Amino acid sequence: MSFQPSNSLGSGYKSILDSLTTAVLVLGNDLTIRYLNPAAESLFETSMTRSQGLPLKDVLLDSEDALKTLHAAAGNGQSYTRREAEFALLSGSRLTVDYSVTPISLEPMELLIEIQPRDRLMRISREEDIISQQETTRILVRGMAHEIKNPLGGIRGAAQLLDRELNDEDQREYTRVIIDEADRLRSLVDRMLGPNKALKIAPTNIHEVLERVRTLVEAESKGRVRLKRDYDPSIPEFPGDKEQLIQAFLNIARNAMEAAFENEGATPSDVAPTITFRTRALRQFTIGHRRHRLVCRADIIDNGPGIPADLLQNIFYPMISGRASGTGLGLSITQSIIGQHRGLVECESEPGRTDFIIFLPLEDN
Repeated sequence: MSFQPSNSLGSGYKSILDSLTTAVLVLGNDLTIRYLNPAAESLFETSMTRSQGLPLKDVLLDSEDALKTLHAAAGNGQSYTRREAEFALLSGSRLTVDYSVTPISLEPMELLIEIQPRDRLMRISREEDIISQQETTRILVRGMAHEIKNPLGGIRGAAQLLDRELNDEDQREYTRVIIDEADRLRSLVDRMLGPNKALKIAPTNIHEVLERVRTLVEAESKGRVRLKRDYDPSIPEFPGDKEQLIQAFLNIARNAMEAAFENEGATPSDVAPTITFRTRALRQFTIGHRRHRLVCRADIIDNGPGIPADLLQNIFYPMISGRASGTGLGLSITQSIIGQHRGLVECESEPGRTDFIIFLPLEDN
């Protein structure tokens, strides 16, 4: 089926739509795809050649109510607009968009759909909130650490002096307990503050980092978890501290491993605990307030039970953990390390799939 320009827009119809940066598609009155402009091809992760003549539902998954509304628009010729609608692509990606539907001819009826992605604006706004929260948390933790470490130093010093004066070994056991507990609390506060070493910047390969993490997880899981790779080999080296990045990714991967094990007995026997390591290169991508020419997106995905919605917004705060045995410091440290690399960590979670997404700029300051 070839796309025929609508009489209502004249012979320049296709060339005009091809030049737009707004995603546009044209549907027949049976909701089959007549045309996608290049912006729509990019948005829907498909091509005009593959999509033309297919029912709309074979390219993107929308609600039944939305499809009924499209059928009604084709039948009665009325325009309408929807705000912040969610499309699910066949690839598994999800889009939040605003779109307008306009009938563009009478015989046969065609529907022109203009689509404006909202994900980018929503993500930038969310990232600004995350970065602001991180900075607030760092200020609070530093202040609390100062208030805790000073008295701890005094308590430890006094216990040491008392320990030297005591001759009774049983009594000295108590002072040693005080010293050990003061050291433990000081270590905990230091961990809350995150890495205090300056970054050792050197050319770093993201796949070397992920492969080291994968090897460690494989050894720790003793083969109980399936580890999948989905790498983009075109990603170049970038300035980074390899050892600290390994620690950051390992914190996430260990959480993913434990989450996958939680689902081991709750899923069918053919669904093994699985962690996927994925990388992609993103061009002209904004992190916080800064636009970067090239960014690495790294995903660590597990098929565990998911993170409860009431916990998801707070998982990067210190001392927040979804497990009774967890310290709640791993993800906070990860966010701190990635932040030092001018990157960001996000998390998306639903039952059966949790995705930690790490963005790292690939260019120098």
